[in-house]
Amino acid sequence: MKKPAFYLLFTAFLFLTLFVFSTEAMGQPEYQQFHKQSQHLQRGGMIVLGSWALANMATGAVGWSQLDGRKKYFHQMNFFWNTVNAGIAGYAIYQGHQMAADMLDADGVMSKHLKTETVLLVNSALDLGYIGTGFLLQHLGKKEGKNQVMLKGYGDSLLLQGGFLLVFDLALYAVLRSHRLEFLDNMHLSLSKDVIGFNLILTL
Repeated sequence: MKKPAFYLLFTAFLFLTLFVFSTEAMGQPEYQQFHKQSQHLQRGGMIVLGSWALANMATGAVGWSQLDGRKKYFHQMNFFWNTVNAGIAGYAIYQGHQMAADMLDADGVMSKHLKTETVLLVNSALDLGYIGTGFLLQHLGKKEGKNQVMLKGYGDSLLLQGGFLLVFDLALYAVLRSHRLEFLDNMHLSLSKDVIGFNLILTL
């Protein structure tokens, strides 16, 4: 092999090695920043869910104790339903504070983010089931004499709670998906610029 060709290949190898290591060094902090932003968005979502839960528990407790008939059972179900929502929101916020951004590598960060998106889509399907159950309870309440008022009240509650959760889950999914796609587009653009710069160096 001629020396000029050897030096050219060796120089290309050095620049390629430098490029790989610099990309890896720059990519990790960027993924950590993405993870922090993702956690911030999810924490905001859980604060919304927790606030909704506490408000429903407060109004539910008052309505359950002071109202009668269909409205009583509506507030009763709201109270019980949102004890679960409050627990989910509290646990998620606690877990978010426990996990540091540097505990995961780039693959782990993206995998965790995608898992959250998937969970939100699954939850959205369940929300449709809650809404359907609400309509079913209202329908059964028209036929069942003894528990008619209770079934209608519970049905009203499931329609409200299922409707809220459906909007909440889809909205949070849309926000997280948009955040992920924007991050990947920026990473692709940055990588493309680095590749173009590297190619220009090789042509000099």
